[in-house]
This record gives sequence, structure tokens and C-alpha cells, in this order.
Amino acid sequence: MVAEIETTATRIVYENRWMRVREDAIRRQDGSSGIYGVVEKTDFAIIAPIDNGVIHLVEQYRYPVKGRYWELPQGSWEQNSDVDPLALARAELREETGLSADTMIHAGHLFECYGYSTQGFDIYLAKGLKPGQVDREHSEQDMISRAFPVEEVLRMITDGIIKDAATVATLGLLRLKGML
Repeated sequence: MVAEIETTATRIVYENRWMRVREDAIRRQDGSSGIYGVVEKTDFAIIAPIDNGVIHLVEQYRYPVKGRYWELPQGSWEQNSDVDPLALARAELREETGLSADTMIHAGHLFECYGYSTQGFDIYLAKGLKPGQVDREHSEQDMISRAFPVEEVLRMITDGIIKDAATVATLGLLRLKGML
């Protein structure tokens, strides 16, 4: 893909373990200049664990929006951007829900917020689920995992209870592909 906007300079504005924020000076095709603020984050995996008419969700407190919300299991390994997405998906499913899956189907890749971020996510449908022990990170100590009937989850989306864009996009894509 040919870049339609040229980066003329870049500087790191902020950086921590989970993200880097940079400001790019740019030149557009017409020669005009401008700036872009870009959030660089490692890609993540999101998993739709669906078996026997139920979807397994997790609920946790999301500090930036000051609330607890239901969402599909998801996560990244910030220190390992070269991780195999399937290995990441399997590990996140087990870590957050205790589940393992006989089958993991890669359903696609989307970008989280490509207007300002480089982060994308790989979507997996997990089938043939088997229970096990959760292995959550310390930051996930408040997490709850629960299974819901598919129709209830879809209603939770339309009623505005599920607000996570990646969860809504994942379930929408699976439905459009006839996988849900």
C-alpha cells in the first residue's frame, strides 16, 4: 500500500509498558503540512468462546471509563509483539476464563481505532470448550467469568449493556460470516 501522507518528522511524547504516544509532522499530497497524534499499542487477540448455545464473557472494572462491563475474553502480551496470535488467543482464553478449546477458528483481523492508533486485533471462535483453572494477572483480580445464552448476549448489545467495541465487532463479524 502506498502512503498517501508523508511523515516528515516524529517524536515520542509518552511511553510506558503498554503504549507509546508519538506526534508525527506530516505532508499531505497537496503539499500542506499538519500533525498526527498516534498511539502505538501491541495487537491483541479476542476470543468468542461459544458452545451449546452459550457465549462465555468476562466482566471487569475498566478504569478509563470508570465502570464494570461485560466483554469477550481478550488481551495482548505487551512485551512480545511477535507472538503467534493463535498462541496468544489460547493463553488469554485459559487465563481469563479457565477454558481450553479443541478448535480455534481465525475469523479475521480488525483495527481497534485506526484514526489514531496502530493497534489491531485477531478474532477467534473457540469451540469444544473444556473447563479448567483461571490464571489471571494481578490487574485482573476483579474479573468475573460467566456463560450467557447467545440471544441474551445479543440483547445485552442492543440494550447498551455491552459497550466494548471489539466485542460488538467480533460478534457482528461472526454473525455476518454465519459462524454465530
